[in-house]
Amino acid sequence: MLLSAYVKFDLPPVVEDALLKGIPMFFVAEATLFRDRWYWYDRSVAAATRHMRLSYQPLTRRWRLTVSSTVIGNSGVALGQSFDTQEEAMAAVQRISRWKIADTADIDPDARHNVDFRFRLDVSQLPRPFQIGAVGQADWSISAARNQRLALERP
Repeated sequence: MLLSAYVKFDLPPVVEDALLKGIPMFFVAEATLFRDRWYWYDRSVAAATRHMRLSYQPLTRRWRLTVSSTVIGNSGVALGQSFDTQEEAMAAVQRISRWKIADTADIDPDARHNVDFRFRLDVSQLPRPFQIGAVGQADWSISAARNQRLALERP
């Protein structure tokens, strides 16, 4: 199962200012596939997470987006891409295309399923001084959520 989404938002001025000063911002997209159950809570069938690190290099005036399925650190597999403008970089953050969130075998064709999608700015990965200042501040809150029922096509 592949998920495509477009999350439209404007960067708050404090977040944009921090980016322009060279402080990277971390975004997280999470998708969970649920199977409906009438007798209990819906059962989680599959889940996927995508971590994105957006940074600006003031010396080269280039934007860099790193995408990984795990928390972005010094190790692990990550895909990196560079951009000339902030608009191009933000378009890449906001657009999720053909992201594999579940295998076909995870889906029961006779059951109803929902996908729960969440997107947020992850302030827990910011440098410590920013984490302290960002807690409880609406300017540092970027989030979106959507739940969508699947319409499965039968052959």
